[in-house]
Amino acid sequence: MIKVAVTGAAGRMGGRIITLITEAEGLEVAGAVEMSGHDRLGEDAGYIAGCGNVGVAITASLEEALTNADVLIDFTWPEVTIGNAEVCARLGKAMVVGTTGLNQEQRDVISRVAESSPVVFAPNMSVGVNVCFKLLKDMAKTLGEGFDIEIVELHHNKKKDSPSGTAVRMGEIVADALDRDYNEVANYHREGMCGERSQEEIGMQTVRGGDIVGEHTVYFIGMGERIELTHRAMSRDMFARGAVRAAGWLADKPVGLYDMQDVLGLK
Repeated sequence: MIKVAVTGAAGRMGGRIITLITEAEGLEVAGAVEMSGHDRLGEDAGYIAGCGNVGVAITASLEEALTNADVLIDFTWPEVTIGNAEVCARLGKAMVVGTTGLNQEQRDVISRVAESSPVVFAPNMSVGVNVCFKLLKDMAKTLGEGFDIEIVELHHNKKKDSPSGTAVRMGEIVADALDRDYNEVANYHREGMCGERSQEEIGMQTVRGGDIVGEHTVYFIGMGERIELTHRAMSRDMFARGAVRAAGWLADKPVGLYDMQDVLGLK
């Protein structure tokens, strides 16, 4: 039995993850964490998630939550995730990171943690999105230089980072397939007399509004034809399901940094 601890246990995502763990074969909830001072501390994590008591009380101590756990699933904020990752490294616990918006310095910390613990870190835990990542690589290689590439992403009005980590990863995959440096060719802003579009650039456009869970479209625009690859998220459950799948896959893996492409066998 793989024992899983969950951060943000009293929140929507944490609750869904806890519920899905109870429904998954071979997994069980072993720890549940919330921020210090939260009014649900001490209550049963399963009761709060709405799936019935699981015999695990929500605690503010990550170390306590990890006592009997094999792996931690973390969907929090970048600063919190980094602290949690360092605890996992110190205790030798595996970790699934679903947090988005990490900067390069924070990503480097995750990479260092993966030298001590097995870590799955992905900009998007959705199985469908990761299939899109695979398709994008093949499409870009096949279409080559004859197509302009634009990426448009839509999210709810509460999302803090822009563009989304998923959109950035899509841009990186396409750029790598075309032997381009994403950091040099990504174009996040066009206004005024900005001149003609260069052949190498990858346009990145962001839309924020309402309660959109997430939508990403990559346009390959050629002369006389256009190809669009779109992924639309209808609920946040897809992220939770992917994270639970990753936790089950990661539990017996050696130290190292993995992503959902590894989990799904797409590499």
